[in-house]
Amino acid sequence: MSTASRERILAAAKANKPEELPLPTVPDFGGEATIERFTTVLTGIGGTVVRMAALDELEETLQQLFPEARNTSSPLFRGTVPVNSQTPTGILAEIDLAVLPGEIGVAENGAVWLPEANMLHRALPTITQHLALVLDHRRIVATMHQAYAQLPHTGGYGKFVAGPSKTADIEQSLVIGAHGARSLVVVLY
Repeated sequence: MSTASRERILAAAKANKPEELPLPTVPDFGGEATIERFTTVLTGIGGTVVRMAALDELEETLQQLFPEARNTSSPLFRGTVPVNSQTPTGILAEIDLAVLPGEIGVAENGAVWLPEANMLHRALPTITQHLALVLDHRRIVATMHQAYAQLPHTGGYGKFVAGPSKTADIEQSLVIGAHGARSLVVVLY
């Protein structure tokens, strides 16, 4: 493409720029921001919710839930495998259990917002065999709209995690752990 053609195309696109309109007002869809609703939905999609009275019960609770986990990683306690953003994926692939702090729980779909700062490594929540997200029960909101309203305060990159990885794309046969963690436990305190 010649420079003249490129400039002509860009000028035509700029000249046809639509008028800027204000964003629509998003209605409040309401809903229940309860532990019970969050638990029902997450359980329905294959996850598990475990309640603790206090955060200091975490290691004992995880030992009971995952007695066979040998390679663990977490910013909440000293795991057996230290992980940071430079850790090779080959080492991450050997982690049985990643225990990461979640920021926001969403009752309508059982999702938990996991910002990059809490992941240790972007690949860790996906490559680990089992994922435990630790969440303050007071951080559960009713809807995704309410969760998105809080995202500017939780850092840049992140992702919503809901249930263990699963797919039924191949011959309509359900496969758990196809492209991520085989299990998800949300530990509420």
